[in-house]
Amino acid sequence: MSLVAIVGRPNVGKSTLFNRLVGMRQAIVDDTAGVTRDRHYGKCEWCGTEFSVVDTGGYTTNSDDVFEKEIRRQVKIAIEEADVILFLVEAATGITDYDSEIADVLRRSKKPVVLCVNKVDTGEKIFDTYQFYGLGLGEVWSISAANGSGTGDLLDEIVKLLPEETEEDDSHADIPRIAIVGKPNVGKSSLTNALLGEDRNIVTSVAGTTRDSISSYYNKFGHEFMLVDTAGIRRKSKVHEDLEFYSVMRSIRAIEHSDVCILMIDATSGMEAQDMNIFNVIQKNRKGCVIVVNKWDLFVKDNNTMKEYTEALRARIAPFDDVPIIFTSVHKMQRIMDVLNAAALVADNYRQKITTAKLNEVMLPIIEETPPPAWKGKYIKVKYITQLPTRFPAFAFFCNLPQYIKEPYKRFLENKLRENFNLTGCPIQIFCRQK
Repeated sequence: MSLVAIVGRPNVGKSTLFNRLVGMRQAIVDDTAGVTRDRHYGKCEWCGTEFSVVDTGGYTTNSDDVFEKEIRRQVKIAIEEADVILFLVEAATGITDYDSEIADVLRRSKKPVVLCVNKVDTGEKIFDTYQFYGLGLGEVWSISAANGSGTGDLLDEIVKLLPEETEEDDSHADIPRIAIVGKPNVGKSSLTNALLGEDRNIVTSVAGTTRDSISSYYNKFGHEFMLVDTAGIRRKSKVHEDLEFYSVMRSIRAIEHSDVCILMIDATSGMEAQDMNIFNVIQKNRKGCVIVVNKWDLFVKDNNTMKEYTEALRARIAPFDDVPIIFTSVHKMQRIMDVLNAAALVADNYRQKITTAKLNEVMLPIIEETPPPAWKGKYIKVKYITQLPTRFPAFAFFCNLPQYIKEPYKRFLENKLRENFNLTGCPIQIFCRQK
């Protein structure tokens, strides 16, 4: 999936534009410069094209020299990783030294740049935008991120510049991609090394040793897939180093380009808020998932500890709780093969295609026995079901009144699909279509 980075000096409206593009109030917006000190990541969909957006945030420090240095570093990281750079400036203030500094870096890059003038709320302010042609970045787009004017034309231009999605041109393009993700220092690189049987990645007790996503071809014990060890995804407020910001962006992209994610958590700290954030990114991207509870040897146990821990974990991740949970100690090489087998099983489930005949044979009697609730005296009749040709399991239920099938009944259908077909570890999407 393509990545668009919003860059610019503080207080030009980057967070407001980010919220506008992703369609939710995710980033804090304030008139004070430098409110966004962390980085926000979200999805934008325009005219059938979906892409990721990252709000790079501004910096506020006491020293102007440090400020200028940091803003250059931030822009350089965005240039290196993003497919399109959205450079935001402000109409009223005109071209500042920082704008010129950023434009100077962008002109030297080979990435497509969209120069966007924000806070053009009235017709008179259009005249303030022409000076920005002096930055030498080509066409200038006038918008108001606050009220949305001009953002449609801006999105048309962004979509036009996005690279075409192509399959990876290598000999392993058709085999499943399994990404090992989690917070820093939970044992991701140790697990990769244990599975590969060699010290492929550097392992230290220092959190954040792995800076990049490292792919390895795995072909042992009857399993074949690409194994991707990612950098730890730390809570946004803890991401300070520019190199670590780059690593987090690469980890999120590794999730987007994988089929199955092995989410590693620390047994001693449990499923924390940041683990849930990573789980939500996996779920949002419709990827298969296996949860690995590492460092189980350090956890104080009694007779029912594993059962109670599993139940608590499933309650935490509900409603998508049909996920394999494996307890390991990578350090002591305990249950490593169970992780491998669970990942392979989820990868098979993720890619399986269920025939329309089989789906209808199993699901129609269930629906007939428990039909959708009538709505305003109208009865809903499901005619047939088919699996859609998507990368993840998605099913279309064709009926006479699809608009009256509500979320609780869709949840019932999902549960019945899971009961009758092996879909463990896979997110399911259900669409109701007019017949």
